[in-house]
Amino acid sequence: MDAMRTLLNIIWIVFAGFWLFVGYVLAGVLLCIPIITIPWAIASFRTAGYVIWPFGRTIVTKPTAGVGSFLGNVIWVIFAGWWLALGHLTSGIALCLTIIGIPMAIADFKMIPISLMPLGKDIVSTRQGAFDRTL
Repeated sequence: MDAMRTLLNIIWIVFAGFWLFVGYVLAGVLLCIPIITIPWAIASFRTAGYVIWPFGRTIVTKPTAGVGSFLGNVIWVIFAGWWLALGHLTSGIALCLTIIGIPMAIADFKMIPISLMPLGKDIVSTRQGAFDRTL
C-alpha cells in the first residue's frame, strides 16, 4: 500500500503537484510581506506541504475551530483562496483528459475545499494506527 501511495505521489508531482505547490509557496511568501497576514502565510505553507505529497494524508476539521477560523477563511478567499482553487480546478480538468490522470484529478478536486478554507483544518496521515482527530 505504501508503494502505491509513493507511486501516485510521484506521478502527482510530475503532472500537477509541483506547480500547485509553487502557487501555495508564492501565496505564503506574498502573505508574509504585510506582518498582519502571517497567520495566513503559515496556513499556505502548511497546505503546500500537503499539496506536494497528498496521497496517504487527509484533511479533518479541528474540533476547536470556531468563528475566528471562519472569519480568517473569508479574508483568505479574498487574498489567495479563489485563485488557488481555480488552479486546482484547472489542473483537475486537465488530469481528467487521461485515464491515468483520473485518480489524481479526483485528489485535485478534493483539495479545493482546503484551498478555499485552510484555517480550522488539520492534515493527518491515513495510515493505520495514526492519530485520528475525528474520534
